[in-house]
Amino acid sequence: MGNRHELATFVINLKGTRLLARTKYLIGLLFLTTVAVKGQDPQFSQFYANQLYLAPSFAGATEDMRFALNWRNQWPSIPGVFHTYSFSFDKAVPNFNSGVGILATYDVAGSGDLSTTNIGLLYSYDFQISDDWHIRPGLNFKFTYLGLDLAKLVWSSQITTGGTLPPITPPPFDNVADIDFATSGLIYNPKIWAGFTVDHLLRPRTSFWGEEASVPVKVDFFGGFQIVSRGRLRKKLTEVMSVAANVMFQGKFYQSDLGLYYFKYPMVFGVWYRGVPFVTSQAGDAIIGMVGIKTDQLNIGFSYDFTISNLITSTGGSYEISLIYSFTSADVIRGRKVHAIPCPEF
Repeated sequence: MGNRHELATFVINLKGTRLLARTKYLIGLLFLTTVAVKGQDPQFSQFYANQLYLAPSFAGATEDMRFALNWRNQWPSIPGVFHTYSFSFDKAVPNFNSGVGILATYDVAGSGDLSTTNIGLLYSYDFQISDDWHIRPGLNFKFTYLGLDLAKLVWSSQITTGGTLPPITPPPFDNVADIDFATSGLIYNPKIWAGFTVDHLLRPRTSFWGEEASVPVKVDFFGGFQIVSRGRLRKKLTEVMSVAANVMFQGKFYQSDLGLYYFKYPMVFGVWYRGVPFVTSQAGDAIIGMVGIKTDQLNIGFSYDFTISNLITSTGGSYEISLIYSFTSADVIRGRKVHAIPCPEF
């Protein structure tokens, strides 16, 4: 049981690296206690460049069909790998006021390649409640898979001098497969949007040995408004300034992002503050800068998270790249109008 708890705690601590309380992860790696802890989801800084990951309500909420690719490299200065990959495709279905999509994410953490794979099918429906206002609920049914490569882990018996500890034989285990469900709601008009997402409603399992361990429910609130919007090019705005916020709760962890986007065709710039002011003794978690190019069909974004917490000298920040390719569907060519949500795409 001791060996099993050592590995279990190592795995669980790796899974808890993605939200505000990251220092608890480092403390956990030092002490490797056997206290039951539950992991958190990875988080993208360019969350509006990965709209389906933010909320299934965004499925099909575009005038075009689109593909999106996202890659995040977190804390490159810390030993081990913390990479997150995301691929999504969505399409508007104007005849049914709906949108459909598919979202696949792959997250790998630490030297043991602790990985989480999610593949989901998404659906949204658009209710027009007045001339300008719309409500858009969304659903995401997904398959989740948790894996670990024990051969890549280093055990205490391998690094203890003097040979005082017996060799550790890792206990047998099976990778974990389960199903999950998320729902969301979104309200918007041509300048304002606000919404929420409730994820992990089915509490998928995270234990390799059948113990009571599951992903905690995550609640996400987001929204914003355009403070500048002018100019037209091919029926689209050529200059937009937006203020947006994103607040997340998962288990006992919480995080908030507050930022500003500026788009002047074809360039996009953004700056974000991540943290919870006046709640913790630290200045925050990170300041995020973003630059991108946005055209009719192709959007490319690059962002860097500059750490401002107590880990400022240890992490090396975080890098993120997004790529969105949109193309016109037959419904749009025939003139059917799709009500695009005014939030930025980065």
